[in-house]
Amino acid sequence: MKAPIRVAVTGAAGNIGYALIFRIASGEVFGPDQPVILHLVEVPPVLKALDGIEMELDDCAFDTLAGVQKAASDNLEAAFAGCNWVLCVGSIPRKEGMERGDLIRINGPIFTSTGKAIEAAAAKGVRVVVVGNPCNTNCLIAMNHAPGVPRDRWFAMTMLDQNRAASQLAYKAGQPVAAVRHVGIWGNHSATQFPDYQHATINGQPAPKVISDTAWLKTTFVESVQKRGAAVIKARGASSAASAANAVLDTVKGIVRPTAQGDCFSAAVCSQGDYGVDEGLIFGYPLVSDGSNWKIVQGLEHDDDARQRIQVTLDELKSERDTIRDLLPN
Repeated sequence: MKAPIRVAVTGAAGNIGYALIFRIASGEVFGPDQPVILHLVEVPPVLKALDGIEMELDDCAFDTLAGVQKAASDNLEAAFAGCNWVLCVGSIPRKEGMERGDLIRINGPIFTSTGKAIEAAAAKGVRVVVVGNPCNTNCLIAMNHAPGVPRDRWFAMTMLDQNRAASQLAYKAGQPVAAVRHVGIWGNHSATQFPDYQHATINGQPAPKVISDTAWLKTTFVESVQKRGAAVIKARGASSAASAANAVLDTVKGIVRPTAQGDCFSAAVCSQGDYGVDEGLIFGYPLVSDGSNWKIVQGLEHDDDARQRIQVTLDELKSERDTIRDLLPN
């Protein structure tokens, strides 16, 4: 067996954390011959709940689970010590009457501490996936407080949006989801994101050719993906959990596995100026990976409608950055 990979999960006792921990431990993500050690992180009042989760992990008897460590979020350096992956699931959720800017300000100090602890304690090759919302800007804050961690190691989750978009296109086309490929998500993980149907394919054909209802693509499709999270909350009385956990794992798989020909996976990464996005912003792009290194899909052309939508989500991210500019090191 290989040397174990250490994977930290913050908010480990929450709904998303609970839904993803067992799948990581099972070998689904890193493979059946790759042991993992889980670092389960929670706020002190919830720390006791991790005892029960550890008991359940024991009872699963996963061949690939090499150990479990539990840590409180007020000692993040201990929590992240030697970790190869940090999955930042935990954050303060948005409550009724709270503006997005309020949420950003509340979570900002949390991700300041997260970045500093990753810098101080994580493994040299650490990779970080931020899930807690607003994930793009939380990732921006953490990244800027860990200057020793290369910027290509930071990701904010938009795979949930890609999965939602692929499902909607498949349903409209009357095809299985497996037929849908290359649905990139541009911009923010918010209601301004742009799910790129123009470069998506269905059974190898351009999606707009298979789905000739242009009005549906430009309105119903885009809006349903943008507002899907709110629709889930309205339907079940709680935010997405299992689907969000699934998307976290899809993000990690997208990074560590070669991307299939003609496909992509989506994540928000640190812009180097690609497609006119301000350098240093955490911006969602379609990506491809060779299993070791990822890159942004290049050469995609957008029509006026797509460019306008991408500008809207870019403007939102710039506004979020301005909201927390005082939290960023000079």
